[in-house]
Amino acid sequence: MENTNYAPQTVYTLTARCRDCYRCLKACPVKAIRMKDGQAYVDAQRCISCGTCIRECPQHAKTYIQSLHEAKKILEENGAVAASVAPSFAAFFPGWQAGRLASALRRLGFEFVAQTSDAAYDVARASVEMAAKKGGATSICTACPAVVNYVEKYRPEFADKLLAVASPMIAHAARLKAGERKFDKVIFIGPCVAKKQEAARPEYAGIVDCVLTFEELAQWFDDEKIDLKNCEESGYDSGGAGFSRLFPLPGGMLRTAGIGTPAGDVKYIHISGPREVIQAFDTKGLDGFFVEPLFCEGGCINGPGVKTGGNIFEKRKNLVEYAGDMKGAAAEPEFNNDFLSRGEFTGACAVIQARYTEDEIKNILEKTGKSGPEDMLNCGACGYAGCREKAVAVLDGMAEIEMCLPYMRRLAEQRTDKIIETSPNGIVVLDRDLKIIKMNPAFKKFFSVSDSYMGSDISVIMDPAQFERLASGTAENIDSPVENAGGYSFHELFYALRQYGQYVGIFVDVTNSRHDREKLETIRVKTAGQAREMLDEQVKMSQQIAWQLGENMARTEELVKKLTELSGGGDAHGK
Repeated sequence: MENTNYAPQTVYTLTARCRDCYRCLKACPVKAIRMKDGQAYVDAQRCISCGTCIRECPQHAKTYIQSLHEAKKILEENGAVAASVAPSFAAFFPGWQAGRLASALRRLGFEFVAQTSDAAYDVARASVEMAAKKGGATSICTACPAVVNYVEKYRPEFADKLLAVASPMIAHAARLKAGERKFDKVIFIGPCVAKKQEAARPEYAGIVDCVLTFEELAQWFDDEKIDLKNCEESGYDSGGAGFSRLFPLPGGMLRTAGIGTPAGDVKYIHISGPREVIQAFDTKGLDGFFVEPLFCEGGCINGPGVKTGGNIFEKRKNLVEYAGDMKGAAAEPEFNNDFLSRGEFTGACAVIQARYTEDEIKNILEKTGKSGPEDMLNCGACGYAGCREKAVAVLDGMAEIEMCLPYMRRLAEQRTDKIIETSPNGIVVLDRDLKIIKMNPAFKKFFSVSDSYMGSDISVIMDPAQFERLASGTAENIDSPVENAGGYSFHELFYALRQYGQYVGIFVDVTNSRHDREKLETIRVKTAGQAREMLDEQVKMSQQIAWQLGENMARTEELVKKLTELSGGGDAHGK
């Protein structure tokens, strides 16, 4: 699968944070997540940079290419730098903060601070007029780069329906560089991640020099110790007029353009969010409509490039309040068609879907135990809509066999059953009424029972006292001393599975071990007795030897005395 992708990867994974939860895969509207060894990688060729995975990842493992260092360098090296601020800023810097944002940007070093909505009116009018000239043919607005990416990569048959009109970001930056002041550099600031990729398109080279998200801007303020509370309230050097401040909301372009004039008889529809966008392209109902699509649900105020969460309705309220009373809004500016046109979209970077035979798909399905339609649960736990879609993803190299959770659960259960069935320990499982629901072969052997006892009360086989303790809640785990039953000696373990309303008994056969201990004890006692008997004999022998030595000494002494008397009548010492 190859395409002519026009920009470097924008969204990627911080692998150290990825926890194999499939959350990003489930959320990704185009399944651009490649699973490998339990890690979720973003496939740059498939990714449309919508940022949905960034919002959804609970571990913050999905992020986007950072441009803050580049922006700082631009301000350091260039004198005339302009900031183009997306009109959605009022949703993220509400109330008094919106009135001080321009001052904070000037403190960073921007010479000119303008709202991108300056170009919104022209983009809206140009889009409506171009749609009118197409004579009622389907026309799709191109202000949202994620939508453009989606059409080019996944729905190339609609590429010729995309209006050849530049987005407000591109049109505004081009105007700032070509105007009377001719700014050297323009940095766009907004909530959109896809804008980073849009600015990198070859046809827009050199127009927008850097794209920052509001999250990156907040980080920049922190780095420079700039607090909006300490900034004075000030206006923008150039700000949006009329309804253009509502451009980020669903239907905002149509409101900005002034529906019905001078476009003639054109049917309009606006949609937002991945689900609506994809469904719109899956239906023939778009025929003859002027379509304003925004890929983020709720519009640009729900873009992924913001650090703050918040209620989307609160954000909408903040934006509307900043826009003010539309009845008394400033007059619409004079229409300027400069810097708006662009080349036709071709769909040259379309994702090419490989085609597989039924046998190839069937082979993958069978590897997860899906040999028939009844096995196709289509549960979506893997992140794909159905088992077949997941099998195709495996063949594409985007998914792994092990991602099928029901299959892995069955494997785990089979392994568990195998362990229980082959365990040398007796295992019995009871329900909340202490009736037998499972016995392994070892338990049946120890207690001389058969499967006919299934469903019987445990008291039919043994004393239920320990199980009753578990059922009463007085104990969670019981480690019972060795008990004798049916000629066996057991070390008994009991525990409760409260979440399942079950109780487990494990009977460890220690019969042979006990016999061995008894034999050792007998040998020990016998050996000690023999040692004591030997010691007694040694003492007796010593005593006999001592007595014999003493008796011999006495006899010797008596003999010397007799010889002395016979020789001279003296004593033994010659006295």
